[in-house]
Amino acid sequence: MTFLIDADVGKGCIGYKAKRKRGSMIYAVDYDGSIVPKDGSGKGKVNEDLIRYLIRKKKQGDKVILWTLREGTDLEEAVSLCRKHGLNFDAVNDNLPEVVKILGKNPRKIVCDQLIDSRAVFLDEYEYYGEVNVDRISSALVKFADKVTLAI
Repeated sequence: MTFLIDADVGKGCIGYKAKRKRGSMIYAVDYDGSIVPKDGSGKGKVNEDLIRYLIRKKKQGDKVILWTLREGTDLEEAVSLCRKHGLNFDAVNDNLPEVVKILGKNPRKIVCDQLIDSRAVFLDEYEYYGEVNVDRISSALVKFADKVTLAI
């Protein structure tokens, strides 16, 4: 199951956002657990709905970055599988060239508007009063996991 979080990861990059094409979005997507099941093999049923969604977004002018821990042959296999399903990435484990150009550097953190990751949570749900309430976060995650289990 894949969860979409409005990460606004590039929020601090005001210069980039001001110069970017109005209305375009950057999506960063994880591979294991989002595009394919999280069983370690990277094989199995592909999340066709997510792939169709990302292809549609690209056709609308948005950019898609594959953001994964995979590297080497495992990364090549992941990119190849996505290509076979019609999804071509604008960047892989890296920022878009236009982002780097505008920022004048390539930060380690991916600049994106939406992060699609099976482990994502909505941070807006956690109020911050100067101290992190770990019990509240833990309780919310357990409730969230229960909802996911029921949805599968």
